[in-house]
Amino acid sequence: MKLFKRIAAAFVALSILSSCSVLSNLASSPLSTGSTTGSALAAIFNVMKTNGNIDLSDLMNVINIGRILTGANSLANATQAYTDEFVTGLMNGSGNLVNKSNIASVLGGLQALNNIDQSVFTGPAAKAYANGTRAVPTTDEGVAATMGALNSLLKTLK
Repeated sequence: MKLFKRIAAAFVALSILSSCSVLSNLASSPLSTGSTTGSALAAIFNVMKTNGNIDLSDLMNVINIGRILTGANSLANATQAYTDEFVTGLMNGSGNLVNKSNIASVLGGLQALNNIDQSVFTGPAAKAYANGTRAVPTTDEGVAATMGALNSLLKTLK
C-alpha cells in the first residue's frame, strides 16, 4: 500500500510539472487558457480570503498555482489578439473577480509571476509530492518568490 501511495504521489508530481511547463507549450486557445487561469485565480483567492493563507500541502492549491503559472507563461511574447482573447477567458473563468477595473493590475501580476523561473516553484512542489511529504518548502527562496508575487496579484483582486 505504501508503494502504491508513492507511485500515486509521483504521478501527481509529474502532473504538477506538466501543468506548468509541458502543457503550456501545447497549442490551446487563449480563451480556454484564460478561463482556466481565471478559475484557478478565483479558487486561490477564495482560499486566501477564507483561511488567510495558502496551504501548500493541499494538492488542489498547488495544482491551481500551477494553472496560474501556466496562464502567466502563455502571455510571454503573446500577440495583442491572443491577450485580448485570454482576458475575455480570464474574466469569464474568474466569475468576473477579474474585471475591467482591475485587469491591468492582474495582467501586471501575471507578468511578475512569469518573470520568475517557474521551475523554482514546480521543482520543490513536485519533489515534495513525489517523496510523499506533501510539504512544499515555503522557506525555499524560489517558492517564497513565487508566493510573494502571487500574494501581490491576489491583493489586486480585493
